[in-house]
Amino acid sequence: MHPKFKLKYTEHETESPGSDPGIKMLLNGQLDFAQSSRIITDKESLQARQNGFIIRAIPVAINGIAVAVHPNLDVPGLTISQLKDIYTGKITNWSEVGGPNLSITPYSRKKEAGGTVNYFVGTILDGEEFGKTVDFTYNTKEAIRKVAKDSGGIYYASAADIVPQCTIKPLPLKGKNNHRFIAPYQEPFIPPYQCNQQNRNQVNSVAFKNGIYPITRPLFVIVKKNGKAEQKAGEAYIDLLRTDEGKKLLEEAGFIPID
Repeated sequence: MHPKFKLKYTEHETESPGSDPGIKMLLNGQLDFAQSSRIITDKESLQARQNGFIIRAIPVAINGIAVAVHPNLDVPGLTISQLKDIYTGKITNWSEVGGPNLSITPYSRKKEAGGTVNYFVGTILDGEEFGKTVDFTYNTKEAIRKVAKDSGGIYYASAADIVPQCTIKPLPLKGKNNHRFIAPYQEPFIPPYQCNQQNRNQVNSVAFKNGIYPITRPLFVIVKKNGKAEQKAGEAYIDLLRTDEGKKLLEEAGFIPID
C-alpha cells in the first residue's frame, strides 16, 4: 500500500520498533512523508536541512496512552505518581497501591523504540531512568501476551492497542488535576469474560478530547517542505485526514481527530 493511504501510525503498529524508522526513511528519501507519535528532534531538523529541505510536524489527532494489567488483578486504578514509582522501582508490590500482596512486573519497550516510550520517560517518569525491575519487550504484541499470563504484570501503550484487548484489563488513572480515576475506555466496562470480536471495549474519546484523561499526546504527519511532489503528497494526506471520511477513519483506529 502506498504510504499516503496508510492510516496507522508507526508507533501504533504492534510489530514496529517505533516512530523513529518512519522519520529516518523520510530523511533518507524512502518516504514522501511520515507519520509519528512524537515531535521532530533538533538532530532530525538539522539532517533535513543538510539534505536540502525542511521538515514540519503537523498535528492531526490526539492519542491516549493506556495502562494494562492482568484481568484478575484487583486494583481500582493508579495515580500518575504511583505509575512513576512502579516504573522507577520505588513501588514493587501491588499491596502498596491497594492491591494484593503480589510482586509487580513492569513491562516496557526500550527507549530506542521511540514515540510512546520516550514520551512516557519524559512526561511520566520526569526523565528518570527505568528501575531494575522493568522487563523489556520487543513490541506491544509480545508485552500483551506476557501481561495476560503474569498476574502481577503491567504495561503501557497506545490506548488504541490496549483498550480493545480481551486478554488484559486497562486501568483507570488519576492525574494531579483529577478528583477521581478516569478510565481509558467507555463505560460500562466490558469484562474479559464478556469480551469478544463483536463486543469489545472502546477508547474513551470524550475524556481524551476534553483533556480530563491524564495521559494524552498529539499525533503528527511529518511533511517535507521542499515545494516538490513529496510536499504535495504530505499536504494532501493531511487534507484527507481532515475530511469527514478521514476523521471517521481516525476514530475507528482509536484516535481523536484534531479539528
